[in-house]
Amino acid sequence: MQQQAAIRRTIALVLAFILLVVYGFIWRMNQPVIMNNEQLRANGAVVLDTPRIFSDFELVDHNGELFNIARMQDVWSIVFFGFSNCPDICPTTLAVLNDTYSKMKDSEKEKLQVIMISLDPERDTVEALADYVPYFNAEFIGVTGNKHLIRRLTAEINVAYNIVPLEGEDYTVDHSTQLVLINPKGHYHGFFRAPHSETMLRSTWRSIAASF
Repeated sequence: MQQQAAIRRTIALVLAFILLVVYGFIWRMNQPVIMNNEQLRANGAVVLDTPRIFSDFELVDHNGELFNIARMQDVWSIVFFGFSNCPDICPTTLAVLNDTYSKMKDSEKEKLQVIMISLDPERDTVEALADYVPYFNAEFIGVTGNKHLIRRLTAEINVAYNIVPLEGEDYTVDHSTQLVLINPKGHYHGFFRAPHSETMLRSTWRSIAASF
């Protein structure tokens, strides 16, 4: 009987050890891989040496509510500057952002918001963005408003764009393709270079957020 009890204890200890190892492996796999600046750059993410403070603004989101710097505090923000009539880059980028966001854990989604600020506010009304942005993800935020405030904002965070005339009165907008990262203090923290992929976006954002 004593021998059987000893065997049972040994088996129990071995099983407990195996469970501990498996738990530790799973826990480690779920932790972000911390990258240095060179590794981040190699994966398309550039972090500023000193996050940049930019001017406050008063724009409006696709629900008709005020959107300003306060809406980008206490949470990370990935900001894409585009427009709803964009034929290729904008829908492709928003689709990648949806893929990225959808594959995040709920605890990560609580710390991150995805925003598209229109570079074509004259056509991108609140109603137009309400139809366009949630099509990609219901949690995404579309922003429009005064074109002069948008121009100032883009100048302060190095987003270039230009109105290009087409036939008649039609026009398009040539624009930068980087995704701007705003930290929870509401400061310009860095950016993600194109081409974008959900794997690189998730891994680099997780590293940056964990190091903040």
